[in-house]
Amino acid sequence: MSTTTDSANGGGVQIQQSRRLPDFLQSVNLKYVKLGYHYLMTHLLTLLLVPLMTVIIIQASQMNPDDIHQLWLHLKYNLVSVVICSAFLVFGSTVYIMTRPRSVYLVDYSCYRPPSHLQVKYNQFMEHSRLTGDFDESSLEFQRRILERSGLGEETYVPEAMHYLPPRPSMAAAREEAEQVMFGALDNLFANTNVKPKDIGVLVVNCSLFNPTPSLSAMIVNKYKLRGNIRSFNLGGMGCSAGVIAVDLAKDMLQVQRNTYAVVVSTENITQNWYFGNKKSMLIPNCLFRVGGAAVLLSNKPKDKRRAKYKIVHVVRTHKGANDNAFRCVYQEQDDVGKTGVSLSKDLMAIAGLALKTNITTLGPLVLPISEQLLFFATLGAKRLFNAKVKPYIPDFKLAFDHFCIHAGGRAVIDELEKNLQLLPIHVEASRMTLHRFGNTSSSSIWYELAYTEAKGRMRKGNRVWQIAFGSGFKCNSAVWEALRNVKPSPNSPWEDCIHKYPVQTVM
Repeated sequence: MSTTTDSANGGGVQIQQSRRLPDFLQSVNLKYVKLGYHYLMTHLLTLLLVPLMTVIIIQASQMNPDDIHQLWLHLKYNLVSVVICSAFLVFGSTVYIMTRPRSVYLVDYSCYRPPSHLQVKYNQFMEHSRLTGDFDESSLEFQRRILERSGLGEETYVPEAMHYLPPRPSMAAAREEAEQVMFGALDNLFANTNVKPKDIGVLVVNCSLFNPTPSLSAMIVNKYKLRGNIRSFNLGGMGCSAGVIAVDLAKDMLQVQRNTYAVVVSTENITQNWYFGNKKSMLIPNCLFRVGGAAVLLSNKPKDKRRAKYKIVHVVRTHKGANDNAFRCVYQEQDDVGKTGVSLSKDLMAIAGLALKTNITTLGPLVLPISEQLLFFATLGAKRLFNAKVKPYIPDFKLAFDHFCIHAGGRAVIDELEKNLQLLPIHVEASRMTLHRFGNTSSSSIWYELAYTEAKGRMRKGNRVWQIAFGSGFKCNSAVWEALRNVKPSPNSPWEDCIHKYPVQTVM
């Protein structure tokens, strides 16, 4: 999802600068809190059995030979107790083993860094847009204002086809862009992890706007000669939050596919989705979306815990598609003259706020310390029971997470989440710098942000990371990870050659 703020002169849809995310933490729907506790209660049996088994083991370890002999004599003449006790232990152990979710580890990931000749500067972008002859003066001025306020820097990338005059968007060029991004990220991932492509059991690829036949996942299977029984999936049209959806799907597959690896590839394709018309609400993606992609290696093998970077803790997904306004707020369509693009509704920020409210209200009971939950419920209860004008307590998510990877969809979203979640500038630094250096790379942006945090040397063992992304539909999805060690950047990190320059001051 991309957002920025400006006004469309000349009969377009207005994207107003004054529009902000609603103060979603001041209005809490209790059913979403209950949903979060429902997630928690689904693992209640495990939470109860683990302490019980621990107590039994500790008690057994403290017994001396005489105690064991006396216990044997007691059980020897009490067959009913033996049978009941044995049945209970077998049943409890079986239920625990059958219901316990397998741990899923993030072994490593790789973000694609395009070659430098694909970089585009502000002036180059505007001059190129003027020379194409497709945009009128009003549209050119609109794009200039968007770029100035976007938070993007001078080193973002656009695909090869867009560097020609006139541009050369085609199916062949779009395939070439997809191959460069996906194969570039995967080559580096396989090299860094020493994992053979034949060992991959699950493949999930997400790309919203480019879905050729054969699919992108089939392109990867063909390129790397993956095995014939691989479980492959290709997710399309799911927007900038599809990266979290792809991780969730891979995680679920790893619960049923034993002792294997899953690869998630998240990207977006620019070549065939550049808008060459003059409808203001459809011009914004041209200014924000840039080339990028990421490949992630997940494993359910216990031995991989030693070398993995992270373990997945929670995934919470929110879908507002039942609401017509939410469904159409990011919408691919043709304009009045038949040119295709993605239109952004003036209600986008309000809808994003509602989706975010639902998502974090569900996530809160899973991650917040009990002290924050008690304060939250105390103020909520006072408001509901006594109808008092009590300002709801805003939970401090900084107590639950050490690092925040907010989808770099646009400066406005980052600004508003920083304000509403009461974050500090350092918490949104990774998001701002990713937007500045790489632009909106869609579903892969959260991985560039995680790579930034690692490159800065800030990731410590036990740290928790919150990845949150928005996407068409309308969706808001969260993934929570726990660092298994002090994490250093992998070779060929996207920030390898420029981390010393960051952070930089961005346009506010």
